[in-house]
Amino acid sequence: METTVLAQLKDLGLATVLGFAAIGSAMGAGVAGMAAVGAWKKAFAQNKAASFMLVAFVGAPLTQTVYGMILMNKMAEFAAKGYFGWGIGVLCGIAMGFSAYFQGKAGAAAADAMGETGKGFGNYIVVLGIIETVALFVMAFTLGALGKLAV
Repeated sequence: METTVLAQLKDLGLATVLGFAAIGSAMGAGVAGMAAVGAWKKAFAQNKAASFMLVAFVGAPLTQTVYGMILMNKMAEFAAKGYFGWGIGVLCGIAMGFSAYFQGKAGAAAADAMGETGKGFGNYIVVLGIIETVALFVMAFTLGALGKLAV
């Protein structure tokens, strides 16, 4: 019984890093998606062309889930050796999740602005890229720290 419980607890760090990153991605894509749909509805109601480029704003938060998976895979090596990694999983997952969520909120504003004006795509993508960098830093710095651990 105890071995099963310990095995499940080892997985907790792995599950949280991916889970929190994915929750943020879902929330961010949802927020940006709602704004894109609203911009398209407005364009259709005015008999204007609806820009498909708004999809880029909706999809941007999804990459944080990939970063969570990459970090989870590295953490799995340590879990196999008996290290739980709960703190790493929770804190890094939440950080990546927040990055995704706020990237989605910025994407929603970008979809609204571009839907209204048809301009500024490059500027909006730069803002989303800056927000994305937070999740990249979390992943890269954590992978670097894990790589230095003598396990």
